Amino acid sequence: MNNRVVITGMGVVSPVGNDLTTYWNNLKNGVCGIKELPEDRRVEGLNVFVAGLVTDLDVEKYIDRKEQRRIATFSQYAIYASKEALTDSKLDMEKEDPTRVGVIIGSGVGALGNIEEEALKLRDKGPKRVSPFFVPMTIVNMAAGNVSIYTGAKGICSTVVTACATGTHAIGEAFYALKNGINDVIMAGGAESCITPLGMAGFNALTALTNTTDPNRASIPFDKERSGFVMGEGAGVLVMETLEHAKNRGAHIYAEVVGYGATGDAYHITSPSPDGEGAARAMKLALDGANIEPSEIDYINAHGTSTPYNDKTETLAMKLVFGEDTKVAISSTKSMTGHLLGAAGGIEAIAIAKALEDGFIPATIGYQVEDENCSLNYVPNVGIEQNVKYAMSNSLGFGGHNASIIFKKWEDQ
Repeated sequence: MNNRVVITGMGVVSPVGNDLTTYWNNLKNGVCGIKELPEDRRVEGLNVFVAGLVTDLDVEKYIDRKEQRRIATFSQYAIYASKEALTDSKLDMEKEDPTRVGVIIGSGVGALGNIEEEALKLRDKGPKRVSPFFVPMTIVNMAAGNVSIYTGAKGICSTVVTACATGTHAIGEAFYALKNGINDVIMAGGAESCITPLGMAGFNALTALTNTTDPNRASIPFDKERSGFVMGEGAGVLVMETLEHAKNRGAHIYAEVVGYGATGDAYHITSPSPDGEGAARAMKLALDGANIEPSEIDYINAHGTSTPYNDKTETLAMKLVFGEDTKVAISSTKSMTGHLLGAAGGIEAIAIAKALEDGFIPATIGYQVEDENCSLNYVPNVGIEQNVKYAMSNSLGFGGHNASIIFKKWEDQ
């Protein structure tokens, strides 16, 4: 089979908004969701001062208080974003064959906070004090499992765990499954909540996090003064359908999914391959799958983490694919949200779908100092109105996991 695949619903939990309209308007307006960590979230002796935190989320909209105690935060985010995406898609599960509706949602880290809490209980109070919900709360597949339970989806129920490439891989795998007729509908994306003492200490020990105290100069992708990424949290979930299924129910279509590339660097556990070859190959595979030339891409939502190595090597990779002198518009919305790790690909896929629909390219905010190693068009500080026919999103994860997806502006033809 070779079904066409479209996006019909989107849901988001993020540092810049917990509904689609707010999230997109804040990206368009260059709103920085990175804030100083409140005192009760800081860790003594740890020089981590800012983060992209989720605020004002009404979890009770979908999960009652009793159930919240049994469901880890990352799974709550996944449920919330998925229910929002289903509502947005106007998909009526009571009218669907639930065995044809699937879930592919991953997380990079999962319930790290719960692991910390229960480990301390074991150490301080003994094994009988460990929660009976410990395992079903913390295993990473429970984002997808809980979404299945809360939506009634009985089709493919799977999880991708590829660090910071997780969300994009989940969307790509859903694309393949729908193309091949495995299901008619799949909710796909990522969820993350690991801004915890151990999470911050671990990433900081890798010298991966910025130690700046200024939220406006913290996540500054491609800027010469970038010094590390900013941890973020949230979830991004897309309702993806075969075109035939979407048309049969008269669904609104945001964009068409046309390309996906996934590769490995085979290089290092944390550092990207310095020649950018693996990331470039993922982009080329996505272009080949979409059957388009590099010159046809109008916008790239870069991985753009604000770390010295990532931004340099990703720039090199884009030059390998698009040419040294390419003028393609590139931005990193992580400048506004921070890095949502396993959820990054989910919220950034939503960003490119809206860019296609609205004809608007969000900026890389906070950009001040040019870097000779990052010499492309990063749409600095102010977004631009521009017709976008094809958009690409890149995600690159620890372990050398690379993923690229391409969406096309919806045209009913």
